Amino acid sequence: MPTELLYQRDSYIREFEAVIVEVSSNYVVLDKTAFHPTSGGVDRDAGVLIRGDRTYDVVDVVEEGDVVKHMLNTTSGLEPGVTVRGAIDWNRRYRLMRLHTTAHILSAVMHRRFGALITGGHVYPDYARDDFSLEVFDRGLFEEAIAEVNNIVKRGLEVKIYWLPREEALKIPGITKLAEKTLLPSTPIMRIVEIPGIDIQADGGPHVRNTAEIGLVKLIKVENRGKKKKRVYYTVEP
Repeated sequence: MPTELLYQRDSYIREFEAVIVEVSSNYVVLDKTAFHPTSGGVDRDAGVLIRGDRTYDVVDVVEEGDVVKHMLNTTSGLEPGVTVRGAIDWNRRYRLMRLHTTAHILSAVMHRRFGALITGGHVYPDYARDDFSLEVFDRGLFEEAIAEVNNIVKRGLEVKIYWLPREEALKIPGITKLAEKTLLPSTPIMRIVEIPGIDIQADGGPHVRNTAEIGLVKLIKVENRGKKKKRVYYTVEP
């Protein structure tokens, strides 16, 4: 039974109720979840599951196929068929959302300015890093790109989320900024994240509703990781 991914419909869900469908010695599977697993280059959520007067720490969230496993500090007292309440660590999630949307804007800027594609990267709660397929190593290029990102953020643009048939989605220019196109999901229906006039990408993770929520984006450092692999680290103000 596939896990229903509540965060794909609404990234702002902080609490939810779900039924346990599987229990192991260290994890449970729910019929639905608002917990985002580590996937798509975005770090996992943290938080708790609650049953009655017992609270279980969610120490990891793992995606296996179409199932999400919630790794817990203990599964004692849990069994299939019971209802639990989930609560997301919102401070962690919201920073992930802000940085994730920033990553989309930055990839669009780098692609438009230099034709650069993403060759790797990850969004953590405290910062994000991206590798771009650039030949030249020049910190100034990233300084200019981050400045443009901040100008876009200040415009307060809506971040739209919707679904399209895969064949239709793949016809959209720039639907992915990834160097490896094979990393695109193989599902017949693709989730699309669009910032009108700026970027449109196939993506399954949580995002903010408006670019103004991101706040100030700050460049941390840049690194030369080899041919066509220039790495940038950045963050958003607390």
